[in-house]
Amino acid sequence: QVQLVESGGGLVQPGGSLRLSCAASGFVFSRSSMGWFRQAPGEERSFVAVISSSGGATRYADSVRGRLTISRDNAKKTVYLQMNSLKPEDTAVYYCAAGVNAEMPPTSTSLYRNWGQGTQVTVSA
Repeated sequence: QVQLVESGGGLVQPGGSLRLSCAASGFVFSRSSMGWFRQAPGEERSFVAVISSSGGATRYADSVRGRLTISRDNAKKTVYLQMNSLKPEDTAVYYCAAGVNAEMPPTSTSLYRNWGQGTQVTVSA
């Protein structure tokens, strides 16, 4: 069955870095857009970064552009989120998701059919 397993979350000080990983199995990874989304307490789940099936196209939320970088390794069936210059407002549960195959990866949660269990990222001094 489809599995998405996130890792790499934790507690980090403001200005610090983390690298999230998401290992996929059970579907054709190389034909799926992949995305990272996040959900803070009391808020809806929101788009952070997405990447096309080939890795040739990426999209970022305005709040993270220039600080977070999404990438993928289709041979390893893994998608990454490099998080630099972290801020307290980045604190949330981060979810990996697999979505439809499209030249420009979608940002809507409704177009992502499979989700991981989430990993907590806490940015605090």
